[in-house]
Amino acid sequence: MFSKGQIIFALVFFIAFVIAIIWAFRKDKKDNKSLFKGSYKILLFSLFIFFALFAVVKLKHLFFP
Repeated sequence: MFSKGQIIFALVFFIAFVIAIIWAFRKDKKDNKSLFKGSYKILLFSLFIFFALFAVVKLKHLFFP
């Protein structure tokens, strides 16, 4: 499906992207504290939706192969 190089590239890209997002968030948080009030709730909700969709797909494949 994917070559070893494509998987490695995707992992490295994802890690670099997450680090860049965290760095930018922390940099902006110092400047604009009022803009990020409650932003952790949005992050947690987004993660919940992602894992819920993942679970639905896995359960679908489990019950309907």
